[in-house]
Amino acid sequence: MLTFQESEMSKTLVICEKNIAANRIAYILSNGKSRSIRMGKTPVYEFTKDDETWKVVGLRGHIINLDYSAEYNLWGNIPPRNLIDIEPCKKVSEKDIAAALKILVDKNPYLIIATDFDREGELIGVEAIDLIKKYNKNINQIKRAKFSAITGYEIKNAFDNLTDVDYDLSNAGEARQVIDLVWGVVLTRFISLTSNRLGKDFLSIGRVQSPTLAILVEREKEIQNFDPKTFWKIIATLKKETLFDAVHVEGQIWDEKQAQEIYNKVKDSKQATITDVKKTVEQERPPAPFSTTTFLQAASYLNLSASKAMTVAEELYMSGLTSYPRTDNTVYPPSLNIKGILEKLSHSSFSKEAQEIIKNGRAHPTRGKKQTTDHPPIHPVGVPVGKKLTSEQEKVYELICRRFLATLAKDAVSETVDASITISDEEFKTSGYRLIEPNWKSIYAYIREKRKPLPELNKGEVIPIPKIVLKEDKTKPPKRYTQGSLIAKMEQLALGTKSTRHEIINKLYGRKYISGSSLIPTSIAIAVIDALTECAVVKPKMTSVLEEDMSLIAEGKKTLETTVKESREMLTDVMKTLENDKEKIKTSITSAHMKENHIGKCPKCGKDMIIRNSRKGERFVGCSNFPTCRNAYPLPQKGMIDKTDKTCDACNAPVIQVMLKGKKKIELCLNPRCPKVADGSSDLIGKCPKCGNDMVIRTSRSGNRFVGCTNFPRCKNTYSLPKTGDVVTTNKVCDECKTPLIQIKREGEDITTVCLNPECPSKKNKK
Repeated sequence: MLTFQESEMSKTLVICEKNIAANRIAYILSNGKSRSIRMGKTPVYEFTKDDETWKVVGLRGHIINLDYSAEYNLWGNIPPRNLIDIEPCKKVSEKDIAAALKILVDKNPYLIIATDFDREGELIGVEAIDLIKKYNKNINQIKRAKFSAITGYEIKNAFDNLTDVDYDLSNAGEARQVIDLVWGVVLTRFISLTSNRLGKDFLSIGRVQSPTLAILVEREKEIQNFDPKTFWKIIATLKKETLFDAVHVEGQIWDEKQAQEIYNKVKDSKQATITDVKKTVEQERPPAPFSTTTFLQAASYLNLSASKAMTVAEELYMSGLTSYPRTDNTVYPPSLNIKGILEKLSHSSFSKEAQEIIKNGRAHPTRGKKQTTDHPPIHPVGVPVGKKLTSEQEKVYELICRRFLATLAKDAVSETVDASITISDEEFKTSGYRLIEPNWKSIYAYIREKRKPLPELNKGEVIPIPKIVLKEDKTKPPKRYTQGSLIAKMEQLALGTKSTRHEIINKLYGRKYISGSSLIPTSIAIAVIDALTECAVVKPKMTSVLEEDMSLIAEGKKTLETTVKESREMLTDVMKTLENDKEKIKTSITSAHMKENHIGKCPKCGKDMIIRNSRKGERFVGCSNFPTCRNAYPLPQKGMIDKTDKTCDACNAPVIQVMLKGKKKIELCLNPRCPKVADGSSDLIGKCPKCGNDMVIRTSRSGNRFVGCTNFPRCKNTYSLPKTGDVVTTNKVCDECKTPLIQIKREGEDITTVCLNPECPSKKNKK
């Protein structure tokens, strides 16, 4: 690798969003002849084109950080409301890249911005321009390369047709940056200070985050308050070649007496008569091309979170395999070279499907409802020849390829059969589904068909009834949101953008406001939203208004300054509401925090035991009756802790569940001096070879399991345990060192028997 000093100054400087993009773009523009030089820690790619020296450098996303100056970052020094009208300042966050840019622009190069073409990418490019102009005020030749995929054709076409930088687009991005910072800082500090939740336990509120969380809390309350209603169904199991079910025409019968009367009439019937058969042939249209939202919804088929799916899609885009993954567009533009993409896929693992589309595809691709001009829908642009993809990259790449191919395939042809059946003068109904021509469904097989085929049924036919049952059931509450369905709801309510919605969900997990794959709000999340019920910050309308304003900035119909000013006025009104409800908010959140951290009753005084943090930041369980009662227990410092509502039958201390990363849940008595441990009845492993007392499995404060002697602290003999696998007692000791032998069971692996003693002579002999 050359050093920067060994090459001449560049005449054309290309600014990319990341190093991986810079490397690939330089490779394409130089026809594979670029060379890497290094300026400090920053890679720069150099080549000669048309007798001119070009240099390409990648940023790390934003190299300018927007924040309040240091005097405003001490939470207790300034009331949150006073921050509303204080201007944040811009600071260089990537100093090594800034230093490289300073040298690169020393001789006034022709500057080309080649960041991603959206609000965020344009802002990143403009940040670089502003920084460069501080180093060289004479820079005035600045152009923009717009592309939707990092492929040879797209990149060369973009650099042959350079445009101007879109300052309206970057202003829209900057408006979001300023508004989100001011709202987030002011509201987060207010609610954290009000509820006395500071340090790492602070609470956060955000302009988009809070109305999104409110959607989840509202759904959770619907589930909790749901009043199930009992109904009955009469189901007949019929047999013709195979078994199939028919349901009484009433469907859900709400009157038990009526249901019982009908059932008594038909329960002993042995035959059923087919009274009518209706067959309908349908054309099933393929799905529309992928937008960001529909892609993230479909990623749930792969068991990937929205955030992970977007990360992988960005990796594929940077590698030149798929198009830009942030788009609202669901209509392929006329300029898209569909034939060229099919030709590439015909020489890949999708050869069979691509060849079928080329020979027998639909005349025109499917279209969705949204059409934009910035980027096309997400689609494949290359094949991974010689590239080793990770398992997740392979899955996402296949999903995108199959969706693209499906949009070009012919309609599926299916037949739906609806039959009426008479049993003892009572009418029953059944329906079935049969795929006649799979077409696109054989390519995009992620959507499961729940309907089953029926045997051939003919009017007037009599068939046997093996069984008739009266089934009692209850209505079900609404389902919790998944990440995909929540993103769709956010899009419907104009909360966030295609680029930020998955990040908002990730932030809710990070703030411990939600848990689980079906998004369950925690008690503290519910308390926060309840405390803000009357506040506009949890209503989608205000946020959607600001989103619309930012779109108007991008279109040149509104200014950054006006929008930020109006947002500050909105926030001022919000703060008036919050300050009026300050005591209510404090009480609500404090109560929820106590409930969330309540572990059980103190065995010494009967008061509540609460999870607390020591001055060193270590968590423990202490009695709420402190200082009258000083009873406290240590906690594992790692892993998720859940209360069980159980108490130890030996010492009456609360029993908790600890979920360590990658392991199953284990139940622990909080009391480290529990008689169960002392008498060896808890996870007994065997006898201590040093003192003869029992050895038991214990868990350290850091959450690691080990085997310790019950004669502690007189005997401090301990042995570590493997981090994974179930531990099974053998009641045997090692022939060499008399230490207990254990078995380790891991899923998919053979059971292994090991000596606990790491210094065992047998292990040394093996070595």
